[in-house]
This record gives sequence, structure tokens and C-alpha cells, in this order.
Amino acid sequence: MARKVAFYTLGCKLNFSETSTISRKFEEKGYQKVDFTDRPDIFIINTCSVTENADKKCRKIVREARGISPDAYVAIIGCYAQLKPQEISEIPGVDAVLGASEKFRLVELLDGFVRPPQPVVISQEVEKASEFHTSFSLYDRTRTFLKVQDGCDYVCTFCTIPLARGSSRSDTVANVVANAEKIAADGVKEIVLTGVNTGDFGIQGGERQESFLDLIRALDQVDGLERIRISSIEPNLLSDEIIEFVAASKRFVPHFHVPLQSGSDKILRLMRRRYLRERYASRVHKIKSVMPKACIGVDIMVGFPGETHEDFLESYQFLNELPVSYLHVFTYSERANTRAAEMDGVVPGNIRADRSRMLHILSDKKRRAFYEEHVGRTSRVLFENDIENGRMHGFTENYIRVVANYDPLLINDIKKVTLTSINENGLMEVDEVDQEVLAH
Repeated sequence: MARKVAFYTLGCKLNFSETSTISRKFEEKGYQKVDFTDRPDIFIINTCSVTENADKKCRKIVREARGISPDAYVAIIGCYAQLKPQEISEIPGVDAVLGASEKFRLVELLDGFVRPPQPVVISQEVEKASEFHTSFSLYDRTRTFLKVQDGCDYVCTFCTIPLARGSSRSDTVANVVANAEKIAADGVKEIVLTGVNTGDFGIQGGERQESFLDLIRALDQVDGLERIRISSIEPNLLSDEIIEFVAASKRFVPHFHVPLQSGSDKILRLMRRRYLRERYASRVHKIKSVMPKACIGVDIMVGFPGETHEDFLESYQFLNELPVSYLHVFTYSERANTRAAEMDGVVPGNIRADRSRMLHILSDKKRRAFYEEHVGRTSRVLFENDIENGRMHGFTENYIRVVANYDPLLINDIKKVTLTSINENGLMEVDEVDQEVLAH
């Protein structure tokens, strides 16, 4: 019988796309992919290390794996594995740790998966991670996450990602288009473009060969795709040309996720971000001027060293006044080998938590206001294979999450609906779905 392998992914959409690609390599070798709880012979845990909490999650997942299948082989990959391979190898129950340049050769390097007497660490310096590895998710969700870029050349003082993934590098436009065509031919309706610094697309062999604008222009011509979504793009890279192209596009949807991190210029400078709040506000207003119904998500951090009460209120007020749609709130945590970890002005944990709660409340308020603007309007919804208590979910082009009564005919189809009301869970209810209105 084929040996069973299970995967667990911590962190971002980029990790998810890479896990999916690695899982297909296992299946090509004859392994059977199973659920985490199905007593696997092998566990592959793809880690994140953006926050201290992500490290703790990794340890917990290892303990859970050992409880489910005590004799299984446990291998750790991902950002945490690159940053702290020796530390991970000392976690009870870990058999192997692979770094950033080794994880895509996991099947070849560890084939056989016989538990060693001592944990195996296969990791090089992050500078060796210079090759771009094409990755995309498939068969895991209705949407596909397509990796177009990896690594980062920015030196934000709080961030370990350049240490975990290396320098900025990209796929080629031609290869991304070819992958998008394969994905579309498989019946996928929506692609989400992912990367560490997606807007920095175009660096190959250490030199810039193409641009993100080149990429989206080419992808807009791919037949069979209904939607393309940009997962996240830095405000300094979000040009007027990109915004105007998306507004006129046949396939790119009116949804932007634009990291801010702080609404205080003082804190942005301490973070070594490549913009100030005026630039950020100009990007938001530009989007809304050409796409009034666009959804705009924001990454925001609280508790960065030196952030005073006044700095936080400045940031809060800045967000409150901007026409953004939701916030992803991160509480700053100290990361080894970053400049921020050595900075003065450490914000106490209880104050970080209070500020985080305030911004989560603001996010709920922003999201509800955005949804309320759309009540009574018609929209096109891509329904997902996400069923709960006889109801299913989907997303509009501009990322409003809707619920409808379960109907298997709706899964992975785009339907025109009327958005009727917001329910007690903050989701958008829709009218009866017209089965005759099919996506073309």
C-alpha cells in the first residue's frame, strides 16, 4: 500500500501555494495524500515565522502529529525552518528540518522517510536560495494561489522574511501565463497572485527583466479565467498605471490589499518603510476615484518600539478617515536578528493588546460600512466548496463574503445575485440564485 502523507500549512497564501506544489510532488512519487488526522506515515509541516506566536504554533502542531501517529516521520519546512533549523531540530518528535533552498527537493532528499536516530538538518545560508520555484495551489480550494515572486530586498526593521526567503526574484511573464492557462483549463475560475513583495515582480538572475505591469497586461489576455486577484502590493509600487489598468481590466477584480503598518510618519521612518502616510492616502483615493466600489484591505501593526499613545491615536485617526474596507491587525513581536528588537521605547504587552483590540473594533466598523454600501445592489459571486449547517459561502468581485442556501450546482460557479442584508455574523445574505445565469 502507498505510504500516507499529510500536510499542515502555517502562515500566508504563498506558503499555501508552495505546500500544494510539494504535495503534488509526493503524489507523483506514489504517496497517498491524506488528512492530518488520518494516521499518516509522514507529516510535512510548512512553517511561518512572522510572529513569535507562529513559532509556538509549530511546536503545537508537532505535538499533535505525534499524538495522532506516534511512529510517523515529521519534517519541518518553511520560514521558521530557515531561520532556526537547529532550534527546531531540538523540538521533541521532529525528524528532519529543511531550509528555503531545500524544501522543493524534499521528496528526493528524504525519500524512504525512515526515522533517523537523530534529527536531520539540511539547510544552507539564505543567500543560496536564489532560484525561483514555480508554485500554485490546485484542487485544495475554488480559488488558486499562483506564486509569481519570492524573497524581498527591502530592509524593514521588524521583518525576518528576507532572512528566511532571501533576495527578490521572480518567475517570467511567459511561465506565469503558461501556468495560468493550465489552471484555467482545469476549470478554476479565480487566480490570486501571490509573492513576498508581489509588486516587485520582474527580477530574474539578479536583474530586473520585466515589470508587474507587464505581467498583469499579459494575464488579462488568458482565456478561460473569470477573475484575477492581487493578494497584496506595497503602496510605493502601486502606480497610477496599475490602478488604471485594473479599473479597465476584463479579468482583474476591484480588490486591493495594501500594507500600511502605521499611520504615523515617525513610526514609518523607524520601520524603514518606503513611503509616508501621504503617499498611502494618495493610493487609496486614486483607487476609489476610478473604482468607487473597490474593496481595500490594510495591514496595520501596533506596539512597534517607540510608538507612543499619541502615535497610535494618529494612526487610528488616519485609518478612521480613509475609505478602506477592512484591517489585518498585527501585534508587534520581537524577532531575533532584526533592528527593531534592539530599539528603545518597548511598548508593554498589555498596551499592545489594548491597541490591537481598538483596531479590531475599527476593522469591524469599516467592513460593515463597506457591506452596507452594497445592500440592494447586484453582484457576481463565485461560490466555494465551503458548507456549514446547510449554507455555503462565496465572494463577490470586490471581496464581500456572502452566504446562500447550499446547492451543489453553485460550487465553483459565478452567479449574479442581489445583495439583500447583513446577517448577525456580519456576512452578506443574497436573494435566490438564478440557476439560468451562468458565467461565460
